[in-house]
Amino acid sequence: MAAPTAPHTSASSGPSPHGELDFDRAPMVLTWEISQACALQCVHCRAEARPHRHPDELTTDEARAVIDRVADFEPRPPYLVFSGGDPLERPDLEELAAYAVSLGVQTAVTPASSPLLTRERLERLRDAGVVRIALSLDGATAEAHDGFRGEPGSFATIMQAATHAQELGLAVQVNSTVTRNTAGDFPRMAELVEEMGVVMWEVFFLVPVGRGAVLEALGPDETEGFLEWLAETQERVPFRIITVEAPHYRRIAHRRARARGDRGARVGSTGDGKGFVFVSHTGEIYPSGFMSLSGGNVRQDDLVEVYRDAPLFRELRDPDGFRGKCGVCEYRSICGGSRARAWAVTGHHLESDPFCAYVPRQYQRMVEAGEALPPEDYFRARRGRRLPVLPN
Repeated sequence: MAAPTAPHTSASSGPSPHGELDFDRAPMVLTWEISQACALQCVHCRAEARPHRHPDELTTDEARAVIDRVADFEPRPPYLVFSGGDPLERPDLEELAAYAVSLGVQTAVTPASSPLLTRERLERLRDAGVVRIALSLDGATAEAHDGFRGEPGSFATIMQAATHAQELGLAVQVNSTVTRNTAGDFPRMAELVEEMGVVMWEVFFLVPVGRGAVLEALGPDETEGFLEWLAETQERVPFRIITVEAPHYRRIAHRRARARGDRGARVGSTGDGKGFVFVSHTGEIYPSGFMSLSGGNVRQDDLVEVYRDAPLFRELRDPDGFRGKCGVCEYRSICGGSRARAWAVTGHHLESDPFCAYVPRQYQRMVEAGEALPPEDYFRARRGRRLPVLPN
């Protein structure tokens, strides 16, 4: 396969590819798992949510202190996403959202499709200043969606919530998970998402953690084909499509854009610990909700300092330190592979992403010279290994 021309060759961290933020200084998005409690038991849940709130959840006062530090990021605060579990399980959710908004922090909420997701609750979130609701949709029909999630009635709840949110003036985003079972329904889902009038479709690629460890992901070549389809879809739909844990989508989208004579494609630029940070219900500061490697805890560590200076986060923002083919890839600055998947599959956050089919030109030369193993042998040798991690 001929290697495409790389749109960026510099592997420095620095500003994002779109010039929006210096990701060494501040994340673009901070997702906060404000509670693990959830009335649902979805089969793919990353959080392994439970019916009741954890006794060690951050208190309201502790949560307000975290929001103070979120607002202190410069040059501007990140987009704050209240997540879960089900964030609606927190009775102080609206209070915390209103407090964040009062400090100039844009906020969004990703509620579960539980009985708590009512028009009245959405109206309270709107009145608190929340600007967007992200709803999970994993099938184009009730049969497909409810069957995947194992929750009858979930599809109807989501569709009703989307209608209520738009009537209330809340922007709607849809989140969907790609697995071998759901991938075939995505063309019909794309049509439904367009009919729903959403502003963004966020497509999650499976990382084998939590309950998602029992699900089957697409293989590297299948993932490549799926990402090509996503890029083609983006070129004809009015809403924005971004991926989670599939940063190689940027390589494909940028290549297609340059072939058309465009400078590049606006398909996202953040990565685990690079433009993105995750805070758990008990205050752990993670690079990703799919990577339980902690850089610190908000109860004793400063959120801003951890993001900027913790060794774990600094490593994740240095693509020259990545291993295997990710470390020599000409796309490592705009892609870099899924760090969470590398960690989940190989045991180390700096390893290559085993779901990326692309073989960099330099790595191919190394294989031909006997200096590196072919990718399939490389990952076979590293699968499940637990390699040392630098202490924070």
